[in-house]
Amino acid sequence: MDQKSAISALIGLRVAVGVASWTTPRLAGKLFGLDASANPQSPYLARLFGVRDVALAWGALSTEGETQRQWLTAGLACDAADALAGFAGGRGGYLPKVTSVLVTGTALAAVALGAAALREQ
Repeated sequence: MDQKSAISALIGLRVAVGVASWTTPRLAGKLFGLDASANPQSPYLARLFGVRDVALAWGALSTEGETQRQWLTAGLACDAADALAGFAGGRGGYLPKVTSVLVTGTALAAVALGAAALREQ
């Protein structure tokens, strides 16, 4: 995958997940296997996550060169932390196994896209 394709795919993934998490936090959580009714604060947390993803997408989209590389690196760090959090949630038992696999897998896909974008620069 070339750099431009990796960046476009990553931006698309971030915008889709970010906008869904902000506008329909309960539905977005449900798609990942989270139970918003069991945690009434979860829409708030989903919106924090959503706006972060939209901001990372905007940063990567609206810049180039070294500044874009910094945005991509920041996104890669966030995605790696998200993957570790998903794994820890599954191991700790506070995320169902299927949910742990879904959130960890999505984060690892973003890590792979970010790494591909950075490798090409």
